[in-house]
Amino acid sequence: MAETIAVLSQKGGTGKTTTVRTLADAFRRSGLRTLAVDLDPQGNLSDYFDIPPDAEPTIADVLAGRAQTAEAIHEDLIPANLTLAEAELMLGGKMGRELTLRRALAKTPDEYELILIDCPPSLGLLTVNALVAADHALVTAEAQYFALQGVEQAMEVVELARDGLNPDLALLGVLLNLADMRTVHSREALSSLKGAAARRDLLFKEQIKAEQKKPQVLQKKFEEGLKKAKDSPDPPLNPMDMD
Repeated sequence: MAETIAVLSQKGGTGKTTTVRTLADAFRRSGLRTLAVDLDPQGNLSDYFDIPPDAEPTIADVLAGRAQTAEAIHEDLIPANLTLAEAELMLGGKMGRELTLRRALAKTPDEYELILIDCPPSLGLLTVNALVAADHALVTAEAQYFALQGVEQAMEVVELARDGLNPDLALLGVLLNLADMRTVHSREALSSLKGAAARRDLLFKEQIKAEQKKPQVLQKKFEEGLKKAKDSPDPPLNPMDMD
């Protein structure tokens, strides 16, 4: 069965969707059959991969039981659009609602080795579904004043999902995006994040600088990490956890 990574953030604008897109590209280049799941009603990941906005069926149809998982795959992506917001409301009154995505992804075709889930920029029912369905969680953050609070909230939701519904869920770490180290503000935010995350060694060593071209930089970093992982006799779980 495929390993599943949920990428989440407490708010928008943290580079979450760009991270999912770049991870998908990098893992596919390494030879892993990777399925991306757009679980954000804004559908930005679907736009990234040039999926038409009227493509059907979508993840909303899968969650509502109108389509099977395999039927909703378009070019290795299960897309989303605004109908997903309606599906989330529908799930709210459903028994076992937190398990809906897990059950759906259990029917993913065997050809896929990895599933990446782009969560919505909130910590609601869709994000909880993603965490219950995932093996690993990755939190994205930006170097801003409220970043620490958002990261702590995201990690609390991860722990709640693990304690209540998915005891095997592991937190990969926190990836800092949009870090403008030319400003005191960003440096202080980074220092706070390091202090909070250091207790569990959760902050990735690499930060994606705001002045850099993020998609290209992310892809380069992950591809370098994947190469190191392949060459290592004891490959790390995290391809970016490198010196």
